[in-house]
Amino acid sequence: MRNEVLIYDRNKESIGFLRNFFHGNDCYSPTFVKDKQSLFNRLTRKTPAALIVGSPAELEKIRHSNTGCPVIAMVSGDINGGIRSAVKCNTECYLISPFHKEDFEYKLKTTISKKGFLETIHGEKKDLETVLELIHLISSTLDPKEVLYFVVSKIAEIINVTRCSIVSIPFEEKRHAYVISTFEDPKIANIKLDLKKYPEIRKSLSTRKTVVIRDALKDPLLKEVRHIIAPLGIRSIVVIPIIFRDEVIGTLILRTSRSNHTFTEREIRLCTAIASSSANLIYNAFLHEKVENEKSQFEKLAITDYLTGLYNVRYFYNRIDGEISRAQRYKLQLSCLMIDIDHFKKINDNYGHRAGDVVLTEFAQLLKKHTRKSDVLARYGGEEFIVLLPQTSPQAAVSKAEALRNFIKKHKFRGIQGKSGLTVSIGISSYPVHAIKNKEDIITLADNALYKAKADGRNIVVLYNSHM
Repeated sequence: MRNEVLIYDRNKESIGFLRNFFHGNDCYSPTFVKDKQSLFNRLTRKTPAALIVGSPAELEKIRHSNTGCPVIAMVSGDINGGIRSAVKCNTECYLISPFHKEDFEYKLKTTISKKGFLETIHGEKKDLETVLELIHLISSTLDPKEVLYFVVSKIAEIINVTRCSIVSIPFEEKRHAYVISTFEDPKIANIKLDLKKYPEIRKSLSTRKTVVIRDALKDPLLKEVRHIIAPLGIRSIVVIPIIFRDEVIGTLILRTSRSNHTFTEREIRLCTAIASSSANLIYNAFLHEKVENEKSQFEKLAITDYLTGLYNVRYFYNRIDGEISRAQRYKLQLSCLMIDIDHFKKINDNYGHRAGDVVLTEFAQLLKKHTRKSDVLARYGGEEFIVLLPQTSPQAAVSKAEALRNFIKKHKFRGIQGKSGLTVSIGISSYPVHAIKNKEDIITLADNALYKAKADGRNIVVLYNSHM
């Protein structure tokens, strides 16, 4: 890689010397500028490896405007002129006329090497500060998801990548992974990845080593998935394994779309240090997510009928109190359907209890399909179901019930070998038409209406009235 050298000098002797020196030299890329404005424009756009300046007057001009690149002064041997000015302006070194090639080459190499060394030291210092900052944050009591998002965001900020994600690998399976944090969106979590489509992750998991893809369009590792990667514009990829207690629990994935960007060793070292520091947090976040999922499932089981997946009576009783209170407070209508599958015992007797369970499960799904999200569905017991219809008049409830009854009559249930002819009886009560004060009233009146439907021959819908 050629070092860019910017030259601001109007002395014919030094310019001639410099042109002869750089001619045919593949180590440097010299750029001569003739005026102060051109110099400042160049310095603003990009910092060169070195800046060569001529006379004391020119040194004074750039004294307060240099962006940090090292300066080599081309001066005369006059101590009161060029040398003093060079020292005064804090130049890295100076070359005294008459100029010698070997002397200049040594000073140029030394100056550029020193700059690179100091930049490396400064960069390593910043990296260490970043890691210490993240370690402090990780050890805090903040929410793990928030911290992980901060980690990926910090990496993306420092390295300037297109995508940066932390992926967890469940202990019990190695075929899938889950994106638990990405800087693109703090709300993104638990996106499932099929590891068949991510050979770079699979390799990192199997080797327990960092995988570096310099060119995603040419690397043989990605041959089978190149048709997926190419449209995304991804060019370089780094996958760093995250190891906790000698177990690979996830990976840190970096992607960039810039064709001229390849990840440096320093960037990889920094990300490896961050990954190692984050291992415990990722492990805890994974366990926390697992506990939360189990808790959520337990809570769902506590309010769900084991067979049909509908709510159980316990949950229905809790909900109905709130719905009645809301209807009373805002003067809204509320209806209740009590549904019974007619002659269900015959299904069990003719086809067996397993077939009966299939019918109940299928019926529950049909019930979900023909109700709104705001409606509350529950298995009341055996072959009886109950539905609460918020903001529904008696007439609308009857219409919905009739539509459901007709659909069930025509439907062919798998559990009874695709035969139709299954029917339901439905009783309806409604607030405030019927003098309902509490959940016992609305359920009792709907049950009375259902009893009437069954007494009148079944396969009908009955709306409660005071004469029952």
